[in-house]
Amino acid sequence: MLSFIDTPADTIAVTIEGKITGADLDAVMDRLDRTFAAHDKVHVFVETRDLDGIELSGLGRYTARALPLFGKLTRFGRVAVVSDQAWMRAATRIESAVLPFISYRVFEPAERDQALAWMKGAPAA
Repeated sequence: MLSFIDTPADTIAVTIEGKITGADLDAVMDRLDRTFAAHDKVHVFVETRDLDGIELSGLGRYTARALPLFGKLTRFGRVAVVSDQAWMRAATRIESAVLPFISYRVFEPAERDQALAWMKGAPAA
């Protein structure tokens, strides 16, 4: 299940729990498209809880929509990831190393408020 969190217009914030569906991926891509159309920099907050997989039926369409984002990588600002799963935090750190020009930070669930504040531009604690 995916839900969006109210944030400033130049940010996208989502909470994902359980299995990620094709509809979830479409909703995120639709929001990304609208946000990139209106802002030069886009900041992202992702919180995962008990993530247990992705619905394969939506993955092909998502991949086709996500590939053009490689041309917009410099337009990503701060990316905060909060996860209750160590594998997700590790995967985010690997992604951060591969994309060093995007400002990533990884947070534990107890640091959720700090992650949201950092993503919105508050000084790092």
